[in-house]
Amino acid sequence: MAVRLMRPWQSALRGRWRSQVVLRGHRQLSSVSAAELTFGQPLHETHPHLLKAGEVTPGITAQEYYDRRAKLAKALPANSIAILAASDVKYRSGAVFYKFHQDPDFLYLTGFNEPDAVAVIEKLDDGEEHNFHLYVRPKDPKAELWAGARSGVQAAEDVFNADIAGDVNNIPRLIPEIIRTKANVYTDLPNSVISKNVLTRYLSGSEPARTGGLAQAFRDAQGVAIKALRPLLNDLRVIKSAAEIANMRKAGQVSGRAITDAMRQSFTSEKDLDSFLDYRFKQNDCDGSAYVPVVAGGINANTIHYVSNDKLLHPDKLVLVDAGAEYGGYITDISRTWPVNGKFSPAQRDLYQMLLNVQRSCVSLCTASSGFTLDRLHKIASDNLADGLKQLGFDLSKDAMDILFPHHVGHYIGLDVHDCPGLTRSKKFEEGMCVTVEPAVYVPDDERWPAWARGIGIRIEDSVCVDRDGPVVLSVEAVKEVVDIEALRD
Repeated sequence: MAVRLMRPWQSALRGRWRSQVVLRGHRQLSSVSAAELTFGQPLHETHPHLLKAGEVTPGITAQEYYDRRAKLAKALPANSIAILAASDVKYRSGAVFYKFHQDPDFLYLTGFNEPDAVAVIEKLDDGEEHNFHLYVRPKDPKAELWAGARSGVQAAEDVFNADIAGDVNNIPRLIPEIIRTKANVYTDLPNSVISKNVLTRYLSGSEPARTGGLAQAFRDAQGVAIKALRPLLNDLRVIKSAAEIANMRKAGQVSGRAITDAMRQSFTSEKDLDSFLDYRFKQNDCDGSAYVPVVAGGINANTIHYVSNDKLLHPDKLVLVDAGAEYGGYITDISRTWPVNGKFSPAQRDLYQMLLNVQRSCVSLCTASSGFTLDRLHKIASDNLADGLKQLGFDLSKDAMDILFPHHVGHYIGLDVHDCPGLTRSKKFEEGMCVTVEPAVYVPDDERWPAWARGIGIRIEDSVCVDRDGPVVLSVEAVKEVVDIEALRD
């Protein structure tokens, strides 16, 4: 018996399917609601409260996933394929696993959110025509009893729109056959992942001699050039679609409101504040935290990636929070610093206001018309911070700025917190780029620095989408003006 959801139309209607499925029996056809079936991830038919009709993942339609694959195919030279693998389930110890997180490149092209899968984009001509291969875990009632539903091979074709679908366990046989027919293979595999999983062992090249692994398949394919896929995907992923920006805006709205609401509260410990934010993210329809948050009271803020979040908060100190929610796989990245007791001391206010002025100025430059890059923005931020710190009495001789502001002013964001890994920060801003703007000042507790500032760490960060003539701040609901922060406790 086969289960079939109607394939998307090869037209502007592509990406829409019926809410009915057809069960093919031996003698007759009958229909059953798709909501009665089980899949390895939410679909509109099973989770209409999470996805709209036509969406494969929240906010992203089957049409958009097809368009992404078509753009990749167009970027490939003739007689080429791209090979990508899904993430594995990662284990803490023994049988205790972490929450699954899909490989962002794989998710970007497929919308398939299960482990142990392989995608192949096969270019068919000189344009964007392609075959989409998707190899997934087959349905297995015994395995699904323990680990939850799988979508299965039929759904790879009928729901996720693969032109060719199959059992991922056959990959050691199928991949060499596909590779032999091509002149170029674009992939970022093999990788260094070590796993008990047969698929991962094969892809990482550590599979025993029975199959030889993917690396051996590459070596055996005469005349095939193996090239990095990462640069092509970075060029695609760095410019966000309207749907992607909407997802990031949703994450930013939820995150910003949660952080502003946290400023209204009185917390006695970093852990309490951490828990409050995580709850608010999930309560408001996001997937949870996009990354391990920083909740750093007092001098803990001088550790840039402080994630212990287990100290007490002192009323006369500041607390630095770097936290953001994830929605549909897309993230927002926000940092705010505020006084634990709700009111800035004069010294805290002076340093904070100086930094805020720099941050606002940098945000205003995130436009396509500015001709700026992240690297140029960093230079502006560093110079303006240096001027402001001098006016506040800091001695900036020697390596002072490397100590007080040791990280870059921003990075790309999207499906990853640091999106498009390896993409140069010297790329000029274009409409649809999404970046962070996060100048900071971290003052060590030693005699080199003014006594009134020692031990203070402040970071102010927004997620920003580059538009033609003005930035779109995705995290605008997180207040940052001194007067607004202090008014929250009045």
